[in-house]
Amino acid sequence: MHLLVTLILQRIGLGVVTLFGISLMIFFAMEILPGDLAQETLGQSATPEAVAALRAELGLDQPAITRFFQWFSGILHGDLGTSLANKRDISELLVSRFKNTLALASYSAVIAVPVAVTLGLLAALYRGSIFDRTVNVLSLSAVSLPEFFIAYLLIFFLSAKFGLFPSISNVSADTSFSEYMHRAFLPALTMALVVTAHMMRMTRAAIINLLASPYIAMARLKGASPMRIILIHALPNALAPIINVVSLNLAYLITGVVLVEIVFVYPGLGQLIVDSVSKRDIPVVQATCLVFATVYITLNLTADVLSIATNPRLMHRK
Repeated sequence: MHLLVTLILQRIGLGVVTLFGISLMIFFAMEILPGDLAQETLGQSATPEAVAALRAELGLDQPAITRFFQWFSGILHGDLGTSLANKRDISELLVSRFKNTLALASYSAVIAVPVAVTLGLLAALYRGSIFDRTVNVLSLSAVSLPEFFIAYLLIFFLSAKFGLFPSISNVSADTSFSEYMHRAFLPALTMALVVTAHMMRMTRAAIINLLASPYIAMARLKGASPMRIILIHALPNALAPIINVVSLNLAYLITGVVLVEIVFVYPGLGQLIVDSVSKRDIPVVQATCLVFATVYITLNLTADVLSIATNPRLMHRK
């Protein structure tokens, strides 16, 4: 237990250092963008006095390193700044959009994780069969297709042709749960199809790798059924790689939703960052990128700790 606590503290420290490095990259990546932010915000007809006043208001007349530490200090105190486009507090903007993105990711995960793990177990159980080959072909096809193409296929068949689901996911805080499930089904299904294939293949590979172990051979000699061998003997020892791949794909469901949200006009973080880029609302872009980075790092660290907790041998370097 002491080793696990030490490991968790080390991972948290590493995550904080990584997040600081990413915040540096995000800030200075925005700094090297061409053009003057104040000039672009006010337009070409703005007077030099107005541009200078806005530069002073935004702190652009100060050195970049000074502005970075002011921005990072504000983040540590929960102040992400103010949007240039609508003068609203960025934290207020992000909370509602992040809730929508998190809801969509959870919806997708509820579809994808059980299906992927079940298909992976069955493919390993019936390795080499027609079922295994069919599932592998379908998974490779799903992995090869980009998200927006899958989204347009679903819109064509399930929305335009059969009219089962709306092509635009117009949701809000007042949308009921049942209505949300209906309106957000197509983007959730799109993301689920993208990640299910990868999770299924990794689950299958992890189980098949363990089936060659001596203890599995002993279980077979004792007369254990194939299903018992998979569920009781192989699956617990394959949890570490399965947890890793599931956690990484859950991180993708939150951070990789930009194209899907754009296609379905879903009001999440992906839509927000694209709108902010088009308006040159740099503070919102910076804050959104930082949220994506924080979520990705957190889920990666969680996957690392959980995989080690399910396989204590990984705590020892040897």
